[in-house]
Amino acid sequence: MNLRRTFIPALVGMGLIFAIACGSDGAVSLATIAPSIQAPVSTATSDALAPTQTATTQVSSAEPEGPAGPPPALDTAIRSVELDQVVFDTFDGGSVRLSVATPELVDRLRDAIQPIYTPVYDDVSGGDWMGDDDLVLGYEAGGQAFAYPIKMLNFHELVNDIIDGVPVLITYCPLCGSGVVYDRRVGDETLLFGNTSALYENDLVMFDYNSGSYWFQTAAEAIVGVKTGTRLDPLPATTITWSTWVELHPNTRVLARRQPEISRAPNYDRDPFAGGAYEARIDDLQFPFPVDTDALDRRLRASEIAISLRVGGAEKAYPLARIGDAVLNDEFIGQPVVVFSQSRGPSGNGFLRTVGSRVLTFTQAGDVITDDETGSTWDFFGRAIAGELRGEMLELITARRAFWFSLAAAVPGIELWEGTCRTGTCREAAEEVGAR
Repeated sequence: MNLRRTFIPALVGMGLIFAIACGSDGAVSLATIAPSIQAPVSTATSDALAPTQTATTQVSSAEPEGPAGPPPALDTAIRSVELDQVVFDTFDGGSVRLSVATPELVDRLRDAIQPIYTPVYDDVSGGDWMGDDDLVLGYEAGGQAFAYPIKMLNFHELVNDIIDGVPVLITYCPLCGSGVVYDRRVGDETLLFGNTSALYENDLVMFDYNSGSYWFQTAAEAIVGVKTGTRLDPLPATTITWSTWVELHPNTRVLARRQPEISRAPNYDRDPFAGGAYEARIDDLQFPFPVDTDALDRRLRASEIAISLRVGGAEKAYPLARIGDAVLNDEFIGQPVVVFSQSRGPSGNGFLRTVGSRVLTFTQAGDVITDDETGSTWDFFGRAIAGELRGEMLELITARRAFWFSLAAAVPGIELWEGTCRTGTCREAAEEVGAR
């Protein structure tokens, strides 16, 4: 059965040029669905460095390395999901379930969506090709900021790196709108991740080269193989517009558009997920790959974007569109937290709202965020930029940002903030949500 049979014709009928993902040769997986879909044809020189472009540099404190060989064979006898729930995109208009996939097919599809194993970065000028409202996945460590353009992650999905001595995995699933940064360490072992070209619950499935186990991205939980049940720890990160990130991080490094290990770079200028048509389809539960719709969490629309805050291993979700341009003071498992939200993106950052032993309460008036206790002014990344607390920083605790269907699948039963916001002030008022 072609799993896109009911999904793609509707998109084609809407005149949408759509691509799920790109293989290492630049071929788009939906290119053969209909003649009206024009796949971007990339060449080895399509993203060549312009003469004036800043040279790329390696900025990790230790050199990341690519795979030395294929992973161990996947042990399918150990698993937490049924094998037919893991489905390979064959990049020819078809799909194959793991339960019937041949070893030859699995080998051929491994890293067909090519991860970046040895990333190089530009200075901030390397992002000049992006528009102000283009999204980046932002990460800070060791006093340095890093930006990963979503238009690049659409086609690569995974970046392995070592930043400030920590092995990290930058992940993005285009079908889930899910950007998460993980620590690649499990106990004393550092894992290296590749892409299976498969999906579980419409979410990309990664594998680790150490054991060959399969993991689904939004939760970073191993679901097939010897590491089944193991999870990676998410690291604080944010998905935000490029202009806002640069305004607050003028010295950011940005993932270089030209990566030496990518011999045929896709057309990063094109965002096949822009425009909202994909979101409309999944809100109608027309997912391109299988999703257990009976298990969907219906508290929000499937495509609503939410962030989760992680405290003591627990997570709570905050739907950004319902917060809007506002600050939200909340408590979660006894900890005072705050969400700074922007409708652009939409974007959100969550913090512990404590400085030393002092608990702060935040207010937003226009674009200005202040705390009620000292009147200090704060920026979107939790830095006090004026007033008594100038120079202090709130602890960022944002764990994940994703479409609701994916976040709820990654953290089953996740607590959900169900309040309402008015003119920059939010309050818990679940009964008002339905009227919005």
